[in-house]
Amino acid sequence: MNSVYKHALTVAASLILLLDQSFLQVVLILLKLEGMVVNGLINISISTIEKRYELNSSLTGLISASYDISFCILALFVSFFGERGHKPRWLAFSAFMLGLGSLIFSLPHFSSGKYHFGTKLEDTCQIPGTRSVNFTCSASGVSSLSNYLYVFILGQLMLGVGGTPLYTLGTTFIDDSVAKHKSSLYIGIGYAMSLLGPAVGYVLGGQLLNIYIDIEIPESTKMDPDDPRWLGAWWIGFLVCFVATWPLIIPFSCFPKYLPGTAKIQSEKISETHDDGSELLILVKNPVLMSLIVASTSEALVATGFATFLPKLIENQFGKTSSFSATLAGLVLIPAAALGQVVSGILVSKCKMDCKSIIKFMIGTCSVALLLNTVFLFAKCGNEPFAGVSETYNGTGMLHNLTAPCNANCGCSRSIYYPVCGRDEVQYFSPCFAGCASLVINKMKKMYHNCSCIGKPERQAGLEDLFYEAVSGKCPTQCKLLPLFLTFFFFTVVFTFMAVTPTTVAILRYTFWISESSYMLLCFLGTIPGPILFGVAIDSSCTLWDINDCNTKGACWVYDNERMAYLLMGISKWLLHIKYMYSVIDILTWTAT
Repeated sequence: MNSVYKHALTVAASLILLLDQSFLQVVLILLKLEGMVVNGLINISISTIEKRYELNSSLTGLISASYDISFCILALFVSFFGERGHKPRWLAFSAFMLGLGSLIFSLPHFSSGKYHFGTKLEDTCQIPGTRSVNFTCSASGVSSLSNYLYVFILGQLMLGVGGTPLYTLGTTFIDDSVAKHKSSLYIGIGYAMSLLGPAVGYVLGGQLLNIYIDIEIPESTKMDPDDPRWLGAWWIGFLVCFVATWPLIIPFSCFPKYLPGTAKIQSEKISETHDDGSELLILVKNPVLMSLIVASTSEALVATGFATFLPKLIENQFGKTSSFSATLAGLVLIPAAALGQVVSGILVSKCKMDCKSIIKFMIGTCSVALLLNTVFLFAKCGNEPFAGVSETYNGTGMLHNLTAPCNANCGCSRSIYYPVCGRDEVQYFSPCFAGCASLVINKMKKMYHNCSCIGKPERQAGLEDLFYEAVSGKCPTQCKLLPLFLTFFFFTVVFTFMAVTPTTVAILRYTFWISESSYMLLCFLGTIPGPILFGVAIDSSCTLWDINDCNTKGACWVYDNERMAYLLMGISKWLLHIKYMYSVIDILTWTAT
């Protein structure tokens, strides 16, 4: 009889362990997919979405912030009602909404038609009266692509609705269901997986950008990923996540409300909260806590801004393709952020830091991050000469005017951006604006002749000058500072994120509701305005906007690299300085009390 009883206990224990591990595995998969979409695919798709749907960086910053808007509004609601409900079913709802958000985000690709930018007639200089295409502008002809902004925002809001139960209830369900000594291990694995998701998103999404947006390149289009008109298949990754997420609804729906043994585990845990109903009042009146929140907010502004626009920064500063820039950004941001959080977590744990020691630690890491932030002063790239944008046409014409006497009779269209590099090492908006009248294709490379705007090269290049006056594509950048920038930026991210874990620990020393309320403040003052602020700064550095024949402004084609670098450095340095200042105030307040 005893042997049967022992066998039954063994089987029951095995089932409980299996159930725990199965639930954790499903949660980990969902965390990975959520991180892959929200913090990976969306960030690397921003630049492509801007060009395809004629949006500026301020609006794409709003798209990026929409997830946090939804998350912050729903966090307290979901926490309150979810704690009293069937948590696994809430997570099934989370999987449903994450899949739905991914699907909605990809829909603009299927409803906006084929990408036709590269199929237009070759824009060479034509004799007046011979141009076969006449562009007419009417109310019905005005592009409606920018209206897809609202679809992207809706998709992000749905993703935010799905992400809220996952982070608020998934963590507490694991904490309630496993022994105290295992809880931190399981939750730690969960957050590690949430960092792996963005890494996969950056790498996968970056590779997908090497695929043409409509999969098959039209025969009339001669483009490759190096062409500035090239747009990659940004939408495939979202469909993959949609297909992978919805099947998770079934296992979450099948889990019981409580895992076996939950009641016993909860009874053995001692509550460390001190909820007396005055949490919000404590939050406002506690100067140390408020300073911690302000410091965290400024840090979140910097982190979310760079996470959204780092691929765009690399692409424009260093003249790289969208795919390469996205992959490179992921290889820098994710490992650096993970390293910073892991190292700080180990240090706080090993050194058994109290709140005062944690604040001193924050001051130290912030000081190093401020110093490393000066990377923008010496690892920035100037712009290559661009006729009509950064310089005149050999002394003729005017700055910020693409039309000059040498191309005035060509009838060039501002809506056809097809840059060429002249033998004078100056870039031109299109063959037409370079005054080129004829085209020869040699070994898949387009070469232009009879270009009235292109002067002689400053240095003779031998017989090559006899074969062409301009070639398709941007002039190759002469800037070689990308490795230096990436090295310094990597360590800037490491030291910036080294304060994330200690700050969170310090805030969590207070009650659950204070931490929830502080997180809402962090969202509304940090993670939401961060991408928008950086987007406005990037837009203000634009020197050449995409303007179609109906004078509708779309995305930016060319940025002032130095202005962009100084603006981003100024914003990040100002925000890090605020974090430093309030950390010092924390120490002074702590000492005074």
